[in-house]
Amino acid sequence: MGTAMVIAQPAPFVSAFIDAVDQAIREQSPHHGMSAMQRAWLACCVTAVLVTNSICWARLARASLGTYALAALSWRFRHRKMPWDARLVASVRVILRPYGLTCGSLVIDDSDNQRSKSAKTLAYLYKLRDTERGGYVWGQSLVLLLVVTPDLTLPVGVAFYQPAPELSAWYKQEKALKKPDVPPKQRPPKPPPNPYDPTKQALALRL
Repeated sequence: MGTAMVIAQPAPFVSAFIDAVDQAIREQSPHHGMSAMQRAWLACCVTAVLVTNSICWARLARASLGTYALAALSWRFRHRKMPWDARLVASVRVILRPYGLTCGSLVIDDSDNQRSKSAKTLAYLYKLRDTERGGYVWGQSLVLLLVVTPDLTLPVGVAFYQPAPELSAWYKQEKALKKPDVPPKQRPPKPPPNPYDPTKQALALRL
């Protein structure tokens, strides 16, 4: 029951952090601050992430002992008209202030997140190459934009990557045609970039 109460009422330090983020947003754009309801909802979400040690609406619904429903949580998150990128940048500003850091470098990195084979409803799932054990695993690939300072490194942008279906089909065909030494001129040309399925490089530039 204690977990449900913690999630139902945001932790005081989380509420203070969200208020500081709102203030940072208003300093840059006075008309784009969060309402009291938005601040309270976001504080509950952040508290839930800390309590459950995950970003998973299903786990939050279970931990709240019926206080929140999975469908309601998912709907509210997807339909909230909040500029998440601006919130993330403002959050980083709030974190950097106590350290007195005023400069840093932007770095692009990528990371693979292995998932269970049964998690077929998650977005951007595809077969990832398992570099450690060989073969393939089911998972998600993330492109990260990091700010690197002398004292700490923080993420300031993230995007999901998923290879374009036509590009995956071309790579598979290209690999099959290389084995019998089919000349390059007789192999199908590489398909043009698909704006709906950008490459990791394109995602990095967008971030």
